[in-house]
This record gives sequence, structure tokens and C-alpha cells, in this order.
Amino acid sequence: MKLINLKNEELLIDKDTIEPLVISYDLKKEGHNKIRIKLKKGVKASIIEIFSGGNSIGEYERDLVIEDGAKLEYLKYQTLEKKSVVDFNYKINLGNESKINMFNLEFGEGSTKSTYETPLDNENAIFNVNGLVKIYNDSDSKSIFRTIHNAPNALSDIAYKHLLNDKVKATFDAKSIVNEKALNSKVYQNSETLLLSEDAVIFAQPHLEINIDELEASHGATTGSLDEEQLFYLQARGISKEEAKQMLLKAVENKIYDKIEDINIKEFIKNQKKA
Repeated sequence: MKLINLKNEELLIDKDTIEPLVISYDLKKEGHNKIRIKLKKGVKASIIEIFSGGNSIGEYERDLVIEDGAKLEYLKYQTLEKKSVVDFNYKINLGNESKINMFNLEFGEGSTKSTYETPLDNENAIFNVNGLVKIYNDSDSKSIFRTIHNAPNALSDIAYKHLLNDKVKATFDAKSIVNEKALNSKVYQNSETLLLSEDAVIFAQPHLEINIDELEASHGATTGSLDEEQLFYLQARGISKEEAKQMLLKAVENKIYDKIEDINIKEFIKNQKKA
């Protein structure tokens, strides 16, 4: 993988990437920047952005421009420390027949707010987002999506899984608007949460605003705890309760990882989890 260092500038990708471009930031050293990432027409690329460190305040702005027929697989890998306060602001623009597969993995601690603004102004654009929030202590995570379907045959699919421990608070706030000209849109929102302590809290607010009849749409939010029957089943086979719990949580995480197409990104996550 190619590690690159960007500050306030544009990253122009005009040819396919053989392996993911990796951009890494330590919040203590560089807590503020604004970057425009642009994929030229027909390009296929993968990018990993790593945000780590803590005990500081940060703000990162991203303008993702994906031209006609281009495809981006993008991973935001976040491992912040206690007392971190970070805002992430994404603006995503998709051309005709273009696609983004975005994966947002939030681990560690701190307080974060991630906002994603995506106008789907071109036909057959695809906006896929999968998120995993697994944070601890008194951390706070907010994921806010504003998606507007303006063109026909576009798809937006926003799916998040939350594994919340201790006194964590998490927010999933997704609003998708489908306007009159966006015929045959496909619009999906889903939030699934496992509360792993009595003090953990989730605020899930999926919302659709639909102004046409010709579309496919669904939204929902579920909240629960680990399946006691599954835990009992594993324990009856000689597995400790804690190990059984971790097995079930890993199975939830794997549902996110299985959707990643780039095997190099999968390998990166695997290596990070071992570290």
C-alpha cells in the first residue's frame, strides 16, 4: 500500500490504483485540514484514511468528486483516544454511472461528529455506506447523513451497526429526500444496535421524505442486546461466557467487513485488529 501525506490540497486520481492509497493523521500533530479527492472519468480507486491519537480538538473536511463511470472504495478508519473532540465533514458528488462504497469504522474513545452531504444529481449514481461504531467509556459518536435524490435511477444505501459499551452515547441521524424527477430511485436506511451495558444509549433517527411513487425504499432501526440463547448454546459447548460474547460480536463486525470488495482493505483491517 502506498502511504501518502496530504495537507490542504487536492488529490487527483487519473488512473486505476493497484493497491489502496493510505493517508494517515495523528490528531495531536495535524488536527485540521481540508482535502479535495477527485477521481477522473472511468477510474477505479481505493483509499484508506486513518485518524488516530487524541487529547486534542480536530476538524477534517473532505470533498469527494467521482466523475462519470468512476468507482471509489473508501475506508475511514478511526482509533481516537480519550478527550478527543473531532468533526468530520464530507461532501460527496457522484457523476453518471459512478459509485462509492464507503466504510466508516469507529473504534476507541472520544467525541466525534461525522456529517455526510450527498446530492445525487446524476443518473445511475450509487452511494453505499456501511458503518461500524464500537467505542467505550463515556464516548459520544454522531453520524449524520443528508442525501438528496435529484436524478433518476440512483441508489443510496446507508447501513450502520453500533456495538455500544459502558456509558457510550451514539446518534444515527439519516435523512434521504427523493424529489419529483428522481424516478426509479432506490433508497435504503438501516441502523442496528447492540447495547452491551445498561448505561449505553442510542438515538436512531432514520427518515425518508418521498415525493414520488416510482421507487424502492425502506428504513428501520433496531436495538437490543446479545442473544442469550446463542450465548447459552456456546457456553454449553465449553466456551467461556466472555469468549462466547466476543465470538458473537465478531460475527456482527464480519457482516460489515464481508461487504468490502478490495481484498487489500480487508487485509489492512485484519492486520489492524491484530495490533
